[in-house]
Amino acid sequence: MNAPLKVEQLLPELDHTHLDWLEEEAIFILRETVAAFERPALLFSGGKDSCVVLRLAEKAFKRRNAQGRYEGRLPFPLLHVDTGHNFPEVIAFRDSRIEEMGERLVVGHLEDSIARGTVRLASPLESRNGHQTVALLEAIEEHRFDVLMGGARRDEEKARAKERIFSHRDSFGQWQPKEQRPELWTLFNTRIKPGEHMRAFPISNWTELDVWLYIARENMPLPELYYAHDRQVIRRKGLLVPLTDVTPALPGETVETVEVRFRTVGDMTCTCPVESPAANAAEIVAETLQVTVSERGATRMDDRTSDASMERRKKEGYF
Repeated sequence: MNAPLKVEQLLPELDHTHLDWLEEEAIFILRETVAAFERPALLFSGGKDSCVVLRLAEKAFKRRNAQGRYEGRLPFPLLHVDTGHNFPEVIAFRDSRIEEMGERLVVGHLEDSIARGTVRLASPLESRNGHQTVALLEAIEEHRFDVLMGGARRDEEKARAKERIFSHRDSFGQWQPKEQRPELWTLFNTRIKPGEHMRAFPISNWTELDVWLYIARENMPLPELYYAHDRQVIRRKGLLVPLTDVTPALPGETVETVEVRFRTVGDMTCTCPVESPAANAAEIVAETLQVTVSERGATRMDDRTSDASMERRKKEGYF
């Protein structure tokens, strides 16, 4: 009797035609964005979606040498808002990736906003995820960015499903869902007034499965916490809360060591892993084919506060 095929053996048999189409569309959007604006920037956190957008940007604006490496520099800087509560593994990966590529990284530190008094925390352990908006808008104003390219996708969350590929933000950085511009026949209205800016989402039409198929096909590097590893967690409200300095165990809670991986990465105070033995992109593809809950719905505490929590944050200027 023949041994069953491994996931890695099945991947080459998958039809990647749709990935080719999604890649072509994303590269088109990236080039249209850079052509239409004077001071673009690409949001890069070191997370899987921003890593995919960064790879697409390399394909859009760099040349590839005989060894398969991309040469040259991107025609825009990379921007990251650091809450101070990011996973150390992700920050280390971000810095090593930037150094390897030789790109310019602009970091907006939430700690600076706290020092200026533009962000005030109710407690030291309060989630800083929602406060990123202030640091982001301050970075936009300081560097006069007129468009930010990011890795948001429509399948992540209901509010993001409403958003267009080019998302207009007013002079206060706010998003108005009822005043979005039509995008018929891939014609984009990119006009803005002084003080306004745009957000552009090249992988808006991708799904979580598409992202992992692309990561597997491109053999892309990612932070190790996206893959199975042992981690101390606390079971809280149906989620696995990672044990960290900013998410300690509460009285009466039990700390367990569980084999987990992260489906999405954000502020440590609101991002949870899932139980999983998936140790590589191919195995994650197999898992993703069976999931019934979106990555944010399964792992983000901040999206469980209300059905409209993401939309409220986006109206205020969130990613």
